Parts: sequence; structure tokens; C-alpha cells
Amino acid sequence: MSTQPAFDFARFQRWRRPFEIGFWVVMMTVNTVFNGVVAWFDDTYRTHRAENIEPWIWEATSSLVVLALVPFVVWASRRWTLRFGNWRQNLKIHLALSVPFCLAHVGLMIVLRIVAYRVLLGWQYHFGDDWLRQLGYEYLKDVRTYFLFLGLIGGYRLLVLRLQGEASLLAEPDEGPPVEPVDRPERFLVRKLGKEFLVAAREIEWLQASGNYVNLHVRGRDYPLRATMAGIEDRLDPTRFVRVHRSYLVNLDYLAEIEPLDTGDARLTMRDGATLPCSRRFRNQLRERFGDVPVNA
Repeated sequence: MSTQPAFDFARFQRWRRPFEIGFWVVMMTVNTVFNGVVAWFDDTYRTHRAENIEPWIWEATSSLVVLALVPFVVWASRRWTLRFGNWRQNLKIHLALSVPFCLAHVGLMIVLRIVAYRVLLGWQYHFGDDWLRQLGYEYLKDVRTYFLFLGLIGGYRLLVLRLQGEASLLAEPDEGPPVEPVDRPERFLVRKLGKEFLVAAREIEWLQASGNYVNLHVRGRDYPLRATMAGIEDRLDPTRFVRVHRSYLVNLDYLAEIEPLDTGDARLTMRDGATLPCSRRFRNQLRERFGDVPVNA
């Protein structure tokens, strides 16, 4: 019987970025083909209001701009994550962000269509005689697209967290004294695929801030912890964990080399070969921890 896991998350991590980019490209391509066929059937085949190529120009230019705006929606979903505790406030923010999303979509789409009409047809493109009405129509479609993307991104993020595992601080028990100090925990609780296990704090090699999370790097895996870097730094052993960058904390037990750079910053090499940035301010603090030991030793 095979002992290989059903899903190799470490392998998926290596292909995660191409997969994510490919997903959006494929989805927008399928959407362009489907909408293009519908528009061609309505405006060319049935009513003869447009040339054969026009519906494809409309849909292709729209999809290209929407695809270019996906990183904006991803950033917004990380910055203002919709959760049970804050959904009312963040929903208002996302409704407000849907306006610049629409304006960018329509503006860039018009530019692309002007160019496409001039090159492919030799015509001048007209967005419409009633700009406000047409813009309102586009906004109704764009606000739906914006929140559809939010839903897809949120669902994907939850799936990744479930496959990857998500860390949390051990909670203080309802009855009796805690089994370990809550202010400075020795272990973190990790949930993965419906199972729970403990990770020793001393086994964390480094920590990296990522949006609303801090990723705990342990033996080649990253476990997101819903916390701020400043908050988690106060709860780790200062004799072992050192801040080296506004987004990074390292465990000195796993630090192998400090390489100074001409800019005054430094490059840190961990025992597993990973390299992390060290800013000038924190490099000086790191050198003080080691006294007169050369930084590249």
C-alpha cells in the first residue's frame, strides 16, 4: 500500500504561482469566447448591427483589462479580508473600491478599443452618446465581477490554508491553570486537513509577515498565523528570535551566514539554504548580538 499523501502541498508550492496565473488566464479566455459568441450572435448574425470582428474586439479588450486588474483585487482582498467580525466595515470599503475598479476597466478598455478599431477596421470607436448611462451600465457589470473575484480569491485562500495548515496560539483553558505560559508560548497549535498537532516554538526557523498573517517557516513548510509581526515578536523568546527586517524574524539557531551588501543591508543565509533580507538598521543590531564576530563568518 502506498504511503504517499493524496496531495503533495510542497510540490504544489513550486507550481503555485504559474497555477494561479494560469487559472485567471484560462478563466478570462473562456469568458471571452463565451461572451464573444453571444455578442456576435446578437449584434452580427441576428441584427447586423456590427461587423464580424467587432464583438470579439469588445470582449477581448474588456477581458484583457479585467485580467490586468486581478492583482488589484487580490491586494484588496488581503488588505481588507471579509470575515465575520469585520464584514460590515470591509464590505463598505470593497464597495468603494469597486468604483476605481470600474473606472480603470472602462477607461483602459476604451483606449484599447480605439487602437483596435483604428488598426483593424480603420474606423473611429465611439463608446456611446450617453456616457453616464453607459458608465452606469458598465458599473453594474463590474461590481458583480469585482465581488465574484473576491469570492473566488477568498475560497481559494481558505482551500490553500486547509491544505497547508494554519497555526494559532494555544488558548488559555476554561478551567485550571494553562499547561504553559500563554504570554510566551513554547508551542503553536497547527490545524491541517482536519487534524491538529503542536509545533515547538524553538523549531520555527523564521517568520515572515504576509498581509493579515505571519507565516511560520518550519522544516520547509509555511504555516500562516493570524497575527501582526509586532504582536508575535513580543511573544517569542528574544534570546532566540531576532528582527532582521520589517517583514522578517529569524531564529538565531538556524542562521548560518550574514553577508554584508554594498548598500549597507545584508543577506542572511539559513541552514536550509534559504536567503532572507536584512535591513541596515537591523543588521547593526544583529552584529551587536554577536559582538565582534565577522558578519560573514
